[in-house]
Amino acid sequence: MRTQLEGNRVSRISVRGFAVASATAVTTVGAVVGVAAAGPAATSNDNFEAAAADGTLLADIPAGQQAQVQTASLTQQADAQSAQASASAKKSAEEAARLRAAQDAKAKKSAADKTKADKDKADKDAKARDLETQTASRSASRSTFQVQSSYSISDVQAIARQIIPADQFQCFSNIVNNESSWNYQATNGTAYGLVQALPGSKMSSVGSDWQTNPATQIKWGLNYMNERYGSPCGAWSFWQSHDSY
Repeated sequence: MRTQLEGNRVSRISVRGFAVASATAVTTVGAVVGVAAAGPAATSNDNFEAAAADGTLLADIPAGQQAQVQTASLTQQADAQSAQASASAKKSAEEAARLRAAQDAKAKKSAADKTKADKDKADKDAKARDLETQTASRSASRSTFQVQSSYSISDVQAIARQIIPADQFQCFSNIVNNESSWNYQATNGTAYGLVQALPGSKMSSVGSDWQTNPATQIKWGLNYMNERYGSPCGAWSFWQSHDSY
């Protein structure tokens, strides 16, 4: 039954009828196409009727409302696709941000490691310069030693204490005790002096007075121990195992 209300057609649409009408899009689209093509559906004011497979009446839907239903369905699909695209874009942005954060953290760590390495190198260089300064200072002080015609053991030891670093003196003394008993003129074959340089003429690299000046011998011995063993204590450690150095 169709009822006229204020000059307009109004359809009775059951909830079940609307769901089935949406599901049977092919039939509805056909009706819309007919309207658009000015076919029979466009020239008639009759309502379009659709039935489910079991013959149940779905609704009396005017052709104009059929188009509205289809438009609403397409709008919903577009909204769903837009929401899905937005979610995908958000996920991509979050992943990109995570990667940038990881890269930034790696770059900061590399910079920190380089800074530490540079600092360690600077500290090492500073220590080396300090050592050179101390060595130069000791070398300068040696020129103030009064040259004597002869030196006692205590004289020689006093000179050595001014030249050898305090923390290395005992090791140096141990070697000299075993090599020459602090006799700066001790001779053993071609070996000569406090540290028994072999041959003794090697000590001329420090001074031409190597045969008579204990300071010259001590300086040469210290240089030799540092260059070959790292320090007098390094030389003494070797000497204990080999009875020589």
